[in-house]
Amino acid sequence: MINSNGTLVPTADSQLANNRGFLFGDGVFETVRVLDGKILFLEDHYFRLMSGMRIVRMQIPMDFTMEYLETQIRNTVQANNCAVSARARITVYRSAGGFYLPETNQVQYLIDAKPLDDTLYNISGDSYEVDLYKDFYVTQQLLSSVKTTNRLVNITASIYAHENGLQNCLLLNDSKNVIEATQGNVFLLAGNKLITPPVSDGCLNGVMRKQLLALARKIDGIEVLEESISPFDLQKADELFITNVIKGIQPITKYRKKEFKRDFAQQLLVRLNSQVRLA
Repeated sequence: MINSNGTLVPTADSQLANNRGFLFGDGVFETVRVLDGKILFLEDHYFRLMSGMRIVRMQIPMDFTMEYLETQIRNTVQANNCAVSARARITVYRSAGGFYLPETNQVQYLIDAKPLDDTLYNISGDSYEVDLYKDFYVTQQLLSSVKTTNRLVNITASIYAHENGLQNCLLLNDSKNVIEATQGNVFLLAGNKLITPPVSDGCLNGVMRKQLLALARKIDGIEVLEESISPFDLQKADELFITNVIKGIQPITKYRKKEFKRDFAQQLLVRLNSQVRLA
């Protein structure tokens, strides 16, 4: 028996009592965007998921092919009546058993899907203010680049932003450099230089980050760099924006007393939507 919110229930009846993703954060996940039944950037999501599973020593099932996962995600999206535009998440967690040392490296998975209002990516005209989050830092290590189910730094930073009337917070690594926002990678435009932190600084190896790096390198006159960003660099920037596969590009309009333009972000968005339409 287990005690669930004051009620004793059989352990076998609980979906969470033996779920290692819940008990230990022993899981990895991918969030994908689906448009007209097509999973955007599927190959990049698939290989990042496989890489994450290998890094945390999960056993990859023989049937975990890209085609298999694509079918499972599509089935889930269709069952939720949101095939036109949707976000779907696949969470892979180690099978039950053991404590810190698992009894097996075999895995199970869970997929859910929710509809999205917009079909293509867009940028709203709303203000978007951010600040630094300094209560906890992200370590510069390979595990920080993996999308695990332990997101406590992101969660506490999101709560801090909400409590302080901010739209987001920027996370710092243990060298006090800016690495990402709570739910996306960070880009900085200064003059003709577009800069985003390298994955080695501790940021997620974002799928949208990869797409925008490739698109920006095709723009004449723009130098694309993967370099560390200090808090001081933010004050010198012409533009700042956050990227992920659900939102696409989110310009930052204000950081402390500095306000930013969004012209280059708009230019990138046009190129991104053109790529999505052709996919």
